[in-house]
Amino acid sequence: MARNYFNRYIWLIDLIQRSGHISFEEINRAWQRSSLNPNGERLSERTFFNHKDAILETFGIEIKCDRSLGYFLSNEEDVESDSLKNWMLQSLSLNSIMNEGADLRDRIICEDIPSSQKWLPDIMAAMRDGKKLTMTYQSFWKNTSHAYDVSPYCLKLFKQRWYMLAKSEAYKEPRIYALDRVLDLKQTKTSFKLPKGFEPKEVFRKLFGVILDNGPVEEVIIRVSEDQVKYYRTLPLHYSQKECESGDGYTEFRYRLVPTFDFVRELLSKGMYVEVMSPAWLRKEIADELRQTVKMYNDIPDEEE
Repeated sequence: MARNYFNRYIWLIDLIQRSGHISFEEINRAWQRSSLNPNGERLSERTFFNHKDAILETFGIEIKCDRSLGYFLSNEEDVESDSLKNWMLQSLSLNSIMNEGADLRDRIICEDIPSSQKWLPDIMAAMRDGKKLTMTYQSFWKNTSHAYDVSPYCLKLFKQRWYMLAKSEAYKEPRIYALDRVLDLKQTKTSFKLPKGFEPKEVFRKLFGVILDNGPVEEVIIRVSEDQVKYYRTLPLHYSQKECESGDGYTEFRYRLVPTFDFVRELLSKGMYVEVMSPAWLRKEIADELRQTVKMYNDIPDEEE
């Protein structure tokens, strides 16, 4: 029963968010068509207001009523600015939509995140309880695994993989651990405290990806071919992205970040559609890698006809 009500809350949030403003009668008509309501029963005002209160308590989302326009999410901007809450609601809303269109499941293909299922609950519980974890971990670059205690600071999702920023006694600074390389994980009875003033968003604000780098923040300018520009406008590479110049067949974007290994890989993945204009050392590094790639393919003998 509790799970059923939870699904109702998600359904109601998603309906109001997509509608902008919606009357109680419109909500009722949608509810009578919902797969969560197989008998097509009406939603009583008392039940609706109970749901509205539960949504505020559970998700921090406030539903208010404008007499002329109907019900709306009064603090939607606060939700959108909270990356975790926004991601969670988007995921839950997708699940709600999938339930509504169960007959279309085979025609909706989602990307798998293999490392998210097994360890996330344990890590989140340890973060909430302020307890260390005993972790058995094997890096992709090592043939053996090692077990040690870590203090879980925060979690980050990047390119379909979950990562944990954690502090181990073996290292002076916190390190990044990929959850798909964790072999075993158990919460200990040992407590830990986050460093004073620790802000996860600030740790990654100057970075692209998950590689921690204390190098200097630099201004990076890339030139994007015109047929790819809209992709950058609708999904910026980094929060600091700014459009700075346009010309015949190209647009330039500027970033303020530390040009980490992850960022370099991202630029290289764009191939001929992106040209690094500055800084000079990064332009040279990209050019050198591309020359090596071309050499590798030039060394392949031509196939016999």
